[in-house]
Amino acid sequence: MLKVGITGNIGSGKTTVSKIFEILGVPVFYADDAAKKVMVEDAILIDALKAEFGDESYFDEGSLNRKHIASIVFNNEAELAKLNAIVHPAVFRAFDNWVAGIKNAPYVMKEAALLFESSSYKMCDKTIMVTAPLELRINRVMQRDNLTREEIESRNARQFSEEKKIQLADFIIRNDDTELVIPQVLELHKQFSSH
Repeated sequence: MLKVGITGNIGSGKTTVSKIFEILGVPVFYADDAAKKVMVEDAILIDALKAEFGDESYFDEGSLNRKHIASIVFNNEAELAKLNAIVHPAVFRAFDNWVAGIKNAPYVMKEAALLFESSSYKMCDKTIMVTAPLELRINRVMQRDNLTREEIESRNARQFSEEKKIQLADFIIRNDDTELVIPQVLELHKQFSSH
């Protein structure tokens, strides 16, 4: 079964594009959702986080103390790298388990903001980059998440540049309001389905 990774920088519309593939019947694995899930379900991950960031990383009832973790990793590249080194392998395991449970699909997709940064693109046969100009992306996120321009630029700076991701990707979907997205998705769907 073909595994297709899909990514895009903040505000590019990668989740929206992924939902279009879902409407076409393609199973989509959302890495960010999976990360939130494994952080409270994967015993190996939980133990590793407590060992690295302290027992206060979790509340007594078992939920993640996001504020505590964020206070450690925010603006600290080394601590963020440690967190990612613990979380990414658990998400990779979750993806493998998820794929093993999929039957009768010509291909599946993995939607991940950090597809290239986490090296999880190596688990995929093909990759798609959803692109849009920075200004458009900033405006979308400001409207969607009520964040300031500075907060969005800070998050964007933690991702590879669009240019770098475009070079790494096998396919590009332009979500810049100059080209219709659905025909681009349908074209790729046709290619992947006939693989």
